Amino acid sequence: MLQEAFSTFVRTHGLERHFQRLAFFDIGKRPGADNTLASTLAKQLVSVSNTPVDGLIASLGTHANGLTESQADKIRQDVGLNEIGQGKAQRWWTHLWHCYRNPFSLLLTFLATVSYFTDDPMGAVVIGSMVALGTLIRFLQETRSNKAAEKLKSMVSNTATVLRRSITEAVLGKSREYFNLPEQQHQVHKVEIPISRLVPGDIIALSAGDMIPADVRLLSAKHLFVSQAAMTGESLPVEKFAQQVNPATSNPLDLDNLCFMGTNVVSGAATAVIVNTGKNTYFGMLAERVLKTDRSPTAFQRGVNEVSWLLIRFMLVMVPIVLLINGFTKHDWWSASLFALSIAVGLTPEMLLMIVTATLAKGAIYLSQKKVIVKRLDAIQNFGAMNVLCTDKTGTLTQDRIFLERHTDIYGTPSDKVLEYAYLNSYHQTGLKNLLDVAVLEHAELQSKLNVARRYRKIDEIPFDFQRRRMSVIVAENEDRHFLICKGAVDEILSVCSRVDMHDASAELTPELLDEIRTVTAALNEEGLRVVAVAARECRPDKESYDVVDEAGLTLFGYIAFLDPPKESTAPAIEALQKHGVRVKVLTGDNDKVTAKVCREVGLTCDAILLGAQVEAMSDAELAVAVERYDVFAKLTPLHKERIVRALRHGDHIVGFLGDGINDAPALRAADIGISVDSAVDIAKEAADIILLEKSLLVLEQGVMEGRKTFANMLKYTKMSASSNFGNVFSVLLASVFLPFLPMLPLQLLVQNLLYDFSQVAIPLDNVDAELLAKPQRWNSGAIGRFMIFFGPMSSVFDIATFALMWYVFRANTPETQTLFQSGWFVEGLLTQTLIVHMIRTRKIPFLQSRASWPLLITTATIMTVGVFLPMGPFAEYFKLQALPLSYFGWLLLILLGYMLLTQAMKGFYARRYGW
Repeated sequence: MLQEAFSTFVRTHGLERHFQRLAFFDIGKRPGADNTLASTLAKQLVSVSNTPVDGLIASLGTHANGLTESQADKIRQDVGLNEIGQGKAQRWWTHLWHCYRNPFSLLLTFLATVSYFTDDPMGAVVIGSMVALGTLIRFLQETRSNKAAEKLKSMVSNTATVLRRSITEAVLGKSREYFNLPEQQHQVHKVEIPISRLVPGDIIALSAGDMIPADVRLLSAKHLFVSQAAMTGESLPVEKFAQQVNPATSNPLDLDNLCFMGTNVVSGAATAVIVNTGKNTYFGMLAERVLKTDRSPTAFQRGVNEVSWLLIRFMLVMVPIVLLINGFTKHDWWSASLFALSIAVGLTPEMLLMIVTATLAKGAIYLSQKKVIVKRLDAIQNFGAMNVLCTDKTGTLTQDRIFLERHTDIYGTPSDKVLEYAYLNSYHQTGLKNLLDVAVLEHAELQSKLNVARRYRKIDEIPFDFQRRRMSVIVAENEDRHFLICKGAVDEILSVCSRVDMHDASAELTPELLDEIRTVTAALNEEGLRVVAVAARECRPDKESYDVVDEAGLTLFGYIAFLDPPKESTAPAIEALQKHGVRVKVLTGDNDKVTAKVCREVGLTCDAILLGAQVEAMSDAELAVAVERYDVFAKLTPLHKERIVRALRHGDHIVGFLGDGINDAPALRAADIGISVDSAVDIAKEAADIILLEKSLLVLEQGVMEGRKTFANMLKYTKMSASSNFGNVFSVLLASVFLPFLPMLPLQLLVQNLLYDFSQVAIPLDNVDAELLAKPQRWNSGAIGRFMIFFGPMSSVFDIATFALMWYVFRANTPETQTLFQSGWFVEGLLTQTLIVHMIRTRKIPFLQSRASWPLLITTATIMTVGVFLPMGPFAEYFKLQALPLSYFGWLLLILLGYMLLTQAMKGFYARRYGW
């Protein structure tokens, strides 16, 4: 999909500034193949801009009323789908190579090669198997995850409105080309098709909220403003026209009658013909260049990197120490080097990437079952870490269906004239039809007005925008009378009214009448009704084009009032979110009185409401203080919403924003996690990280909980791996000082590490204690480091006990008996490492108060069984192990029991002091 492509290249890659710096001719001046491509495309677009419409339509092989379906199919076969090339899947062998080519796999391969050439083929086989299995698991897991993610993203689709011509049945048998048929034998209709199926030559209709789906030449435009911020860095929308104002313009982005893939319509309406699609667009060319740049890490990836570097720093300290101690004490620097390399591998959480990917994929699949579609897997962690949720009011706190409750004159008395004018306005407008328009058009009383509306001919319209907060249509019933009918927010309508309608008589709008009007509308607001004012005036019949300046000297006829009742699910959802540590804030452009009533009904405190005008007057520092105090914000513009979200983020909050309108797009982009719905406008869905298939805060609350569960399981693995590996290396360090031989051979250490890693592959499926879901969690490398240092050496206490057991009880204290010593520590080390999975996965008593999931129980039990079997079974000699005396296992049970009791006691101390 175009929107996912745009999101992937610009927002997900963190390349907004990169795009803004890539001025068209800067690309053209760079050496290489890009130079020719940019120059050719620039010339083509300039030529398209200056070509007369008839000539352009002819050159594209299309028609003013669009293509037929068969023509579009034929063109699509030639040019392909309207998709960016980045969507092509990796070749499986390329993906397999990427799964292999990490430092850890390369290190293991080096060890396997050295083992093979030092007459240890069995060691080479085991280490090679480790590499192969690790790579294969990651490859299979990522392949499955990628397929799942693509399947989920395909559930969220965007469409475009395109003109299609069809041929009547009477001429289907004729063997003539469609374009040669008489015009009257064609039927023209508007259809919604997926953006990917658009082709050059398609005629499309654009309105506020639409993404521009390809590079297009405008055929008609009415107050069309397009946001090109992602392409040019311009913060304000630019107005586009059907004609090029300055024919000498050579920069494509400055051409007045061209719009580009990836930009979006802020306001107005237009029709356009598609010139270029997919990789042949301006955006497609930039995308190819962006592919050559490195991806900027997301907040989630930065957290993983911090943890990885923490472990690497420990490795860089510990490995040289182990090397030097063993080299000087054993006088075998080659064996010491191999052993130090094995220690490096032991300190490395090889399965971290696989565990993270598997956990995120499992979370995404689960959320899809809860009607939550994840566009970016790593957004799940932000979902769980979110501690502030900003949400729009309409359709989120309230029902997604607004009812036309009243239509009154200026005094609040029912008025059919106001009803008729409102219907004419909603019926004839072609811009963005919001819920209010839908409510007007579907109102039962208005069905009789349909024939009346059809008697009027539309002359022109002045589309809605979020600065004026009103829109107008100009209609004519007779050629000698034009009427401009305007509806919008009360204050904005009053600002262009000079008179009022009083029982079919017109009177001047006096201060006294103005006070009465405000009293009536305030009373309606107090009832929870959203009030829209309706005004009109007669215009000259000879005028065919109208502009914003014509919205003046209007007569106020009255109001239409809408009921937007709260959803039954809203109050319990807000209560649940707040219980789980998510503070809900309402950001709306609606009236403060209506907002206050709705908030009270759903259980949100709104003793004080911050208005958009107050936000406008605040500095960033003042706003940073205000956003902490207020939970309800009303009469906001889109930029106000964005400022509030950014202020919250700068206050060290993880901020989610839920919205579905054009006015929500800036805030969606500014938030840590943008959340939208499948019924949202294109630009809102493009900006979002997560799409809800059901616009409900209850669904959102379930998503937050799954995000936290996903992160909790990732954190489990990181804590387990870090503390266990550090404890193991710490034990090696102590043993190396006193033992006349290596405490464990490199091969044995690698096998133990491999088995331990496989014991944790089911962690993504593990249960999570309710306490861990009670509040948001984030990556904290400092806390992980403290946990590692605290719990790691604890296992060393019992490793030392095992050393003493093997040395003094079983007399494994000479180089000749080192195999017995190594076998004893191999079993004890693997079992304690595996048990730590169950000890650290919960703050509670494992197996009794908190039990792991069955898959995790089975994998850990299997690995413990394999660990005991290796020295006792027929393969012991291959791993340079030997059978242990049966009495050893009695001692082993005591060691494991002591380890579990001490760990449980220290968990309580640690949790009380540092939290869990």
